[in-house]
Parts: sequence; structure tokens; C-alpha cells
Amino acid sequence: MNRDKRKKAAALKYDPEIENAPRITAKGRGAVAEKIIEIAEQHNVPVHEDPDLVEVLSGLDLDEEIPQDVYVAVAELLAFVYSINKTRLKR
Repeated sequence: MNRDKRKKAAALKYDPEIENAPRITAKGRGAVAEKIIEIAEQHNVPVHEDPDLVEVLSGLDLDEEIPQDVYVAVAELLAFVYSINKTRLKR
């Protein structure tokens, strides 16, 4: 398998009150991936590195809901983000 070695990134948005599942809001590789990460960090959005998950997410279209077969992985990611946000709010 010849996988692209450039950095990849995908951004998700999820509002459980109006959406059935998280959606892809940005994705890219190389310089675009680096810019996605830079913008996230500038806005204190947690960044999590998971090469297998980003491989799946980067294959989706923008604004597409994530497929059911990655719900568990994304749920674990969201739990990670929520715990970070909870810690930040306590400070």
C-alpha cells in the first residue's frame, strides 16, 4: 500500500441538539493540514493525532456526517475533547 506521507488533518463539528452525527468541516493534507491544525491551536481547539481515523475522515466529503463504523472512534475523541474542556473551565 502506497500511503501519502504528507500530514493530514480533518476537523469535525457536532451539535447533538441539531445533528445526528458529527460532520466534516475541514480536511486537507500538506500545507492545508498544517493550516487546519494552526487555526485550531490559535482558537484553543484540542488537536488529537490518530493516523487511522484521519485516513477515514479525509476520505469523506465536506459537511458529510461520519459513517457509523467510526462512531466509536469519534466518540472516544469527543470524550477526550470534553474532558479537556471541563479541565479548562475549572481553571
